Amino acid sequence: MSNVHHLRDAQYAQNPEPLAHGADDTYVDVHNAETLAYGVYAAPWEQGTPLGTAYEDTYRPAYESPEPTLPRQAYAGDERVGGRAARRRRTRESERSDSPMRRLLPLFPLLPQALVVAFLAGGTTAFVAKDKAIELTVDGKPRTLHTFADDVSELLAEEGVRIGAHDMVAPAPGTALGNGDEIAVRYGRPVRLVLDGQRHEVWTTAHTVEEALRQLGVRAEGAYLSVSRSQRIGREGLALDVRTERAVTIMADGRARTVRTNAATVREAVEEAGITLRGQDTTSVALGSFPRDGQTITVLRITAMREVREEAIPFLVRRTEDPTLFRGTEVVEQAGQPGLLRVTYALRTVNGVRQKPRHIRTEIVREPRAQVVKVGTKPLPASVRGADHLDWQALAVCESGGRPDAVDPSGNYGGLYQFDTHTWHSLGGTGRPQDAPASEQTFRAKKLYTRRGTAPWPHCGPHLQN
Repeated sequence: MSNVHHLRDAQYAQNPEPLAHGADDTYVDVHNAETLAYGVYAAPWEQGTPLGTAYEDTYRPAYESPEPTLPRQAYAGDERVGGRAARRRRTRESERSDSPMRRLLPLFPLLPQALVVAFLAGGTTAFVAKDKAIELTVDGKPRTLHTFADDVSELLAEEGVRIGAHDMVAPAPGTALGNGDEIAVRYGRPVRLVLDGQRHEVWTTAHTVEEALRQLGVRAEGAYLSVSRSQRIGREGLALDVRTERAVTIMADGRARTVRTNAATVREAVEEAGITLRGQDTTSVALGSFPRDGQTITVLRITAMREVREEAIPFLVRRTEDPTLFRGTEVVEQAGQPGLLRVTYALRTVNGVRQKPRHIRTEIVREPRAQVVKVGTKPLPASVRGADHLDWQALAVCESGGRPDAVDPSGNYGGLYQFDTHTWHSLGGTGRPQDAPASEQTFRAKKLYTRRGTAPWPHCGPHLQN
């Protein structure tokens, strides 16, 4: 027996497994044979061919065929299920490429093929049982595929389907897979929604505007939409303006009108109610504001006019000292004149009620003129010879009731002693006698007595002698 046969017997004694018979009458341990690389297989042994000669297998399973990558949303980080699933996928492929049936059949040319098949049947059956037929629908596009993945996450990783925070997967990632299962993936789409004047940034997995409105719970009956309800929503999303139908009550001209509207402004709602605004007419809320459901809006009928009023401007009084006048005497050298002011006001009536005037402008029509008054500083004389002993108080009471500013009904005589202006000036007085102090009036009355006696006072003159 050759050394080879001894080696064979020794190996068989340790491991009573079948050994393949080689061309050179050697035996090969099939369980310890070298594993060939994926895609390279040992050729069936032929006479004269060295054992282990390899050839390239051009077959590729259907699940390895490249699929086009669908557009998908941007991700803050890579969220695909990887790592363990990828390693498991490579393990599955290795199992398929190194399956016992494919690897060992070429090594048993001398044994009945039925015997080898029976030997390996148990492992192959278990391997085939792990293959599953799955229907995967990605964003409405279905396809049927075969996979050895254990759960939904592994399947999506194998197919290169990435899932973001706004995407939907049913059943959920991590759910175990079984033959015949259906997996649905719907990508999220950003929608820049303006709903009844309020801005929102939302995400939806809907494919059309109508479906998105249902998903977002927006009541679309009677609503205004900036795009068609059948408009498709791409992965890039869209901008959508929605104004729902609202009930608004308009109060105008003593009547209330309630309308259902999807108007964007109060002005539009008022027009839809058949109410016309004229001139300065307005509403109780801003005409450009958004009308709210259940809101009551009052129309304000406004009439406007202007009113011009003239107002006096008071004049100033300037006083100057005059040493020629007795102390206590004031003489108006220049009479003052008030100025004239023209003021313009805006007047409004709102629904027939007059409002507070609003000042618009003021203009000066005439400047005021100051009044100039001379004030005497000359000391009064102590007496008038020949007249100091008389009863001047009795005369004053008889003539004017003792009042220095008294004026007779005709306006020609004034003061304590009822001087006329000509006589007063002839005695050195200035201005009007009734404007002079009582002491000056008495002094000038004494001077008049020394000139004419009691003649100036024919009725009351006798009282001087009391």
